[in-house]
Amino acid sequence: MNTNNIKRYAPKARTAFIAAMTKRAALFGIRESSIPSMGIEPLEQKGDLALIGDRPFPASIIRPRAALVKKVEQMGFAQAMEQAAYSWFNRLCAIRFMELKGYLDHGRRVLSHPEQPGSFQILDDCLDIELEGLDPQRIAELKLDGTKDEELYRELLLAQCHALHQAMPFLFEAVDDATELLLPDNLTKTDSLIRELVSAIPEEDWHDVEIIGWLYQFYISEKKDQVIGKVVKSEDIPAATQLFTPNWIVQYMVQNSLGRQWLQTYPDSPLKAKMSYYIEPAEQTPEVQAQLTAMTPESIDPLSIKVLDPACGSGHILVEAYRVLKEIYTERGQRSRDIPQLILEHNLFGLDIDDRAGQLAGFTLMMLAREDDRRIFDREVKLNVLSLQESSQLDFPNLWKALNLNSDWQRGQSRTLFDSQQSDLSAAQADNRYLLLKATLARFTQAKTFGSLIEVPTEDAKPLGELLEQLRHLAKDGDVMQKPAAHQIIPYVQQAWVLAQRFDAVVANPPYMGSKYQTPTVKKFLKDNFGGFEKDLFSAFIIRNIDLAKPHGQLGFMTPFVWMFISSYETLRARLIDEEVISTLVQLEYSGFDGATVPICTFTLNKGYIQDYKGSYIRLSEFRGAINQGPKTLEAIRNRDCGWFYMAKPDDFKKIPSSPIAYWESPSVLETFVLGESLGKKVIMRKGMVTADNESYIRNWSEVSFSRVGLELPTREASKASGKKWFPYTKGGEFKKWYGNNQFVVNWENDGYLLQNKRHHTDDRVAATNFNLDFIFKPGATYSSISSSSFSIRYTPPGFLYDQKGAPVFSESKENLLFSVALLNSKVASRYLKILCPTLDFNSGSVVSIPVLNQDRVWGELREKVNHLIDLSKLDWDSFEFSWDFKLNPIVKVARHDGQKKIRTSIAEHASDWRDKVLDAANVEASINSELAKAYNSLCIEDSTACTDEVTLLNNPKYRYGVSEEDHDKAPIQMSDITSELVFYGIGCIMGRYSLDREGLVYAHAGNQGFAELVAEGAYKTFPADSDGILPLTDQEWFADDATNCFREFVRTVWGDEHLQENLDFVAESLCLHAIKHKRGESALDTIRRYLSTQFFKDHLKTYKKRPIYWLFSSGKHKAFECLVYLHRYNEGTLARMRTEYVIPLTAKLNTYANKLEQDIEASTSTAEKKALEKQLATLHNQQAELATFDEKLRHHADQRISLDLDDGVKVNYGKFGDLLAEVKAVTGDKGD
Repeated sequence: MNTNNIKRYAPKARTAFIAAMTKRAALFGIRESSIPSMGIEPLEQKGDLALIGDRPFPASIIRPRAALVKKVEQMGFAQAMEQAAYSWFNRLCAIRFMELKGYLDHGRRVLSHPEQPGSFQILDDCLDIELEGLDPQRIAELKLDGTKDEELYRELLLAQCHALHQAMPFLFEAVDDATELLLPDNLTKTDSLIRELVSAIPEEDWHDVEIIGWLYQFYISEKKDQVIGKVVKSEDIPAATQLFTPNWIVQYMVQNSLGRQWLQTYPDSPLKAKMSYYIEPAEQTPEVQAQLTAMTPESIDPLSIKVLDPACGSGHILVEAYRVLKEIYTERGQRSRDIPQLILEHNLFGLDIDDRAGQLAGFTLMMLAREDDRRIFDREVKLNVLSLQESSQLDFPNLWKALNLNSDWQRGQSRTLFDSQQSDLSAAQADNRYLLLKATLARFTQAKTFGSLIEVPTEDAKPLGELLEQLRHLAKDGDVMQKPAAHQIIPYVQQAWVLAQRFDAVVANPPYMGSKYQTPTVKKFLKDNFGGFEKDLFSAFIIRNIDLAKPHGQLGFMTPFVWMFISSYETLRARLIDEEVISTLVQLEYSGFDGATVPICTFTLNKGYIQDYKGSYIRLSEFRGAINQGPKTLEAIRNRDCGWFYMAKPDDFKKIPSSPIAYWESPSVLETFVLGESLGKKVIMRKGMVTADNESYIRNWSEVSFSRVGLELPTREASKASGKKWFPYTKGGEFKKWYGNNQFVVNWENDGYLLQNKRHHTDDRVAATNFNLDFIFKPGATYSSISSSSFSIRYTPPGFLYDQKGAPVFSESKENLLFSVALLNSKVASRYLKILCPTLDFNSGSVVSIPVLNQDRVWGELREKVNHLIDLSKLDWDSFEFSWDFKLNPIVKVARHDGQKKIRTSIAEHASDWRDKVLDAANVEASINSELAKAYNSLCIEDSTACTDEVTLLNNPKYRYGVSEEDHDKAPIQMSDITSELVFYGIGCIMGRYSLDREGLVYAHAGNQGFAELVAEGAYKTFPADSDGILPLTDQEWFADDATNCFREFVRTVWGDEHLQENLDFVAESLCLHAIKHKRGESALDTIRRYLSTQFFKDHLKTYKKRPIYWLFSSGKHKAFECLVYLHRYNEGTLARMRTEYVIPLTAKLNTYANKLEQDIEASTSTAEKKALEKQLATLHNQQAELATFDEKLRHHADQRISLDLDDGVKVNYGKFGDLLAEVKAVTGDKGD
């Protein structure tokens, strides 16, 4: 159904209803307060009046107000208002559904009018309405008065609610209850809650009872957003865990549990044709079939079938169970009008911790029954759909005395209020009913937290059932003390009775809540009662539901699919494989369920293990979006040859380490886990280091002084002896094979003394973990332990340490290490990892489980290929300046090597060279895949042909930019980026970071120290570096040494004078292909100036991951003055020099230019020219004002002579200059000092 209207209305309705309840409570002197009693005004009764403050009310409000006060004191004001709000919301929604369906006995609409929008039919026809408790004379008086429609409508609405109490007491409570007191005024006004409900949701949306579930989901959606991602308090569990189960999944679960049970006994039943999501069991071996036959009853009495949803929400699953049961009863010849009551009283059971859910689930089932039985409301149906209640507030000793279960009323004798027959509770200890009640109530002190996970012994089912019947008799026929006591006790006995039973089918979409979000109370309960299954609430529910099922019972679930694969659910998998039978399973695509942020599966179980049972599985991973999941499931059920329907034996999963549910794999591939040697026998995989404080210990290598970075040190001893502080550190990173993603360094000074000794702030232990001291600095490999794409592994030369996100791989044998790199980057490993790590959580325990076959046979063919790909990937990585081994910009390298005079030619040659390298890499990878396919007897690779899409070289545009159907040609983007990188390198040479006379980093130390010595040595002879590391970026040529002019000189130096303009034109054109937009009539230098002024720093931030080495000082949005300062050359005098050399001179230049513009305006005779000049002058005045403000701030900071410790990192240092710098928040995460 279309839920857009409901989605818009329900969250707003919750806010409006709570506000209305709060306002109404305030009218009666009840307000929110941190001290509950302080928020409650005293009430004084004077005759027929109740005075609250100076406000008089009828004395009839005293009792419901007292009940409301008690509720506020017990649960808190906010929770009491929330409860009242959803109760009235539920009631009005229920009445709206019933009036549109014609289910109200009087036949009139209560909330609307069929012919007059905005009117109320019950108000027009009030004189003809007959409802119990309605005074016809008073109704007539109010109607004839003509001015009291509001009062009249209120009475009619309440009378309607009272009339519905007998049929649905769970939703429509008794007369004068506390909630009734909070029904707002002005119900007939245009902005009333009722008018909004009627107008917001079109009548056609109310056609199906499914709307009730959607109203529930969207009503609490805002609350869910507020609590999700946090530790969840008990009262917030319903909102945090509630998910409306899609209709097709409900049908699948019920039809393959309840429906399957019926069809096992009656395989030719017409029911099969009516269950579109029923999956016909796979053909079994004779041995399996014999076991199935032995456990299948010869006949089933429909009355005996019991179905439970232990987390029923709004009753969606129970609705489908009702429909299946109706077909079963009909098939067995039951009289149709008797069927609804039989189903509701004998077959269906539902539990939830949320009172809202209990109300709506009960209502939903009653509406289904009403469709089939017009008299159902008169039959006093006893539903077994309950919201679990907590017993902590009960006064059991007094309740027991009031019940007087041994009373004389049964013998026709009377009892006085002062009768002390059972006052001595010690006598009660001999009464089994007393002991049963006491134990029962003790179980439910935290029922709203633990819900159906609470266990009630099965042996209590019979005595609880008998006690329940006795209490119901007392509630109806007992004395003045017994009746209220029985009413109070019945819910607890009934919920215990339900939990003590065992069911033929248990079907649920249980709550999902990982341990991270559980309160200590919940964690302890799960650990004590569901040890090994406490990882998430849903896993505990699976076990509990199995316990609630009868032997050979049927179960259906919808849960996150993580339990199928990840190691933390291995115990659950073992339980389901070793002790039960997975009969069917549907695995949804990652985005296949709109309501959840986790990937979902739905599955059914037969309780009890059957060896070699073959189950049916449907894999929807190729069909994106919720809209495709149901139809594709149906398609698979109807056509098993579709390509996504599988049959598998759960026993076969045990061949795989940790037994992931790899149902899609062939038995021959699964057999390789038995035949092969695990990768863990060849290499050691470890968890990487957890520093416990990455902000303090980890840096981008370019942030710190390069003189403090230790590279290629082979041992811990060598690192300590080097005196260096920072050492290469792997942190995973994006999908990249063979080599790369080397951008971080870690503080391992003095053999990591600080990391190895700093204590945790909460207890006496070292905060950091997983140092891997026996392996660090040795050659190894690393991969991203968590990935959003495919698995990739990279060789790491000597000198590295490893983070938890960059999991390390080691081996004493270089052959084994490189073989593992080859294997793990191959299509063979890709296939195995889809079995072992389908959630893209590549934990080391799973990765080392990959089987190795015939390594000795293929290693000779692989050795050179692997080394070649590592070398090629390193060459690729080092061709970009974010590599610490970057030597020279590749375009400049081509020009200088081949004597090229044109940038266009240099780039073309560079691109051509890398096209060949990419193709070479593709062919080598294909050759490795082919060799490994032979080693694995072609079991794991269907296609080993060369494919450049899979070559992870940054000089491969298909990898760097991705390949999409919409845009295959990435050449313009690549051309623009290559040109931007050339500009980056030019700026680096201008700043002195690089030099045309020396390869690699030339100056990346600190505080400009040693720079003069480099100049004296001739390090910048060919192209002199800027004298102070301050490079103006201006939108006009105010300074001869601005960035644009310096870059032009750089181009002239590298490519010469002959084609200078052509080269500048090419640079400008290339930048306009992607980096910036083309501007008609703009010169090449102006285009380059515009790029440097508007886009360069953004690109620089992106390249250096928000840790820039060229800092952009900016006067503000008018860009009066901007300049780049090279981080490593910054010193205490930099700001003062910036001011004296640039800002103060620019102030004078702007003043001069302003005077000139004023003269030009006076001299101009053209109106258009004058307007243009005036606009230019106005812009200039803004820049002058901005520059003056900037100069004052700059002077203030210059006087402070701010020094930087590069070890603190860019994030800390960048914030020391206030708003003198651009993009402060992007770099530091805040606005700076």
